[in-house]
Amino acid sequence: MKTWHFPSLPSIISASVAAGPFEKKSPYADHFDTFFEDLYMEEKSFEKAQRKLLETSVQGTLQKAGMSGQQVDCMIAGDLINQITPSNIAARTLGIPYLGVFSACASSMEGLALAGALVHGGYSEAMLTGVSSHNAATEKQFRYPTEYGGQKPPTAQWTVTAAGSVLVTGNTVDALAHIEKATIGRVQDINVTDPFNMGAAMSLAAADTIERHFIQSGESARDYDLIITGDLAEIGHAAVKDILNKKQIHLSADQFLDCGKMIYQGLDEVQAGGSGPACSAAMVYGYFLKLLKEGVVNRVLVIATGALLSPLTFQQKETIPCIAHAVSLIKPQKVGG
Repeated sequence: MKTWHFPSLPSIISASVAAGPFEKKSPYADHFDTFFEDLYMEEKSFEKAQRKLLETSVQGTLQKAGMSGQQVDCMIAGDLINQITPSNIAARTLGIPYLGVFSACASSMEGLALAGALVHGGYSEAMLTGVSSHNAATEKQFRYPTEYGGQKPPTAQWTVTAAGSVLVTGNTVDALAHIEKATIGRVQDINVTDPFNMGAAMSLAAADTIERHFIQSGESARDYDLIITGDLAEIGHAAVKDILNKKQIHLSADQFLDCGKMIYQGLDEVQAGGSGPACSAAMVYGYFLKLLKEGVVNRVLVIATGALLSPLTFQQKETIPCIAHAVSLIKPQKVGG
């Protein structure tokens, strides 16, 4: 599969991030829209709370655009929980035609790439896409309930409790940013079996997608102000840089960023950094879109990373296959130019 090019430059016209109580400590909290004061969010389970996060984010995105759900052709959403249940139930509540996706923590850019393609191809005039994650719900499913208070190794990451969504339409002058290109990832496996070492597991998939994006688009790192990975955190981010250096793709520390390293920067509780589908969504839709809108940066490449494990594959002692999807975004342009 070749890199997708969108000459019509589909527009991201609004975005909203809803987050949990721990995320209020993030150095980027000022770029998030809504916070809940506790992990239950007035719901009876963590999974229902995660559904509420997505609903709140989507409603915020629609409100900013001055639109109702009836004006949206389709919503693309995904999460980590069994059968993407929070996304499914949120779609029931919102009443918007729905496509559920699963690329684990890479689902944010999978959804954005598909939304851009459907708008560019003329199949839709307005697409919503969003993802969610919840620390307690994810820990309960993939590792141990947080109530156990189990000690974690330094390679572990802290699942972000948040949801982020955007509204994508045809090219308009009133945009936060435009979707320019997308490169769909290939599943890669470097034989990691440790669910507490997601960064290392995802490193090869991220490096492969970055290299393929440059080859297939005819571009290089010099064409982007920022190259942003989703949730590799300390371990995976360093590994990707080493892999790319061996391929003669050299990225500077100021250019090569990771949402997992940034979102909880300075907070000791998180071990290697942040993770979860909402890690990249919160940072990209909350922070980096503002940099593009304000012209602080002209062009960014976002590579969301995902570990495709499940409780079943872990119990059967499978290794962890991973994937990464890339989307390039540019600052607002004049319509037609």
